[in-house]
Amino acid sequence: MHPNEKTLHKFYTAFAGLDADTMATCYADDAVFDDEVFSLRGKREVAGMWGMLCDTTRAKARDAWKLEFSGIEADGTTGKAHWDAHYRFSATGRNVLNRIDASFSFNPQGLIATHRDRFDFWAWSRQALGTPGLLLGWTPMLRNKVRATAANNLKKYLASRPTS
Repeated sequence: MHPNEKTLHKFYTAFAGLDADTMATCYADDAVFDDEVFSLRGKREVAGMWGMLCDTTRAKARDAWKLEFSGIEADGTTGKAHWDAHYRFSATGRNVLNRIDASFSFNPQGLIATHRDRFDFWAWSRQALGTPGLLLGWTPMLRNKVRATAANNLKKYLASRPTS
């Protein structure tokens, strides 16, 4: 198994256990993360997002949390994985199954340099938000509202944490 593949196994095993500190060790200092909700630059933001998600899940919905991962492949520069997250969305209390395909690049030290998660935002919004997601989940308006709320939540979370 390539060392970068081991890094991805370490990352997702930690994520399944809601261990954001271990997840953070897998990222380069200048890491970039993008998905349908977040666009983050630097390890502090990326690790902060995972920390916020793990802390919220542990505090409010540990009983609903389950992460399954598969299809992990990696070589010297790139990698990919599939993961399914089962959780209760904290803002609405609704249960979600989000199916995500991830792609990665690695720096020469074997740390994640870029991480891109792709999922169906409309499918997610229908589950997480109910009727508003069903009716408006395909619109840029709702996506932008979700992005703004998530960015504000992350900003508050990072402000509550000391810088390293």
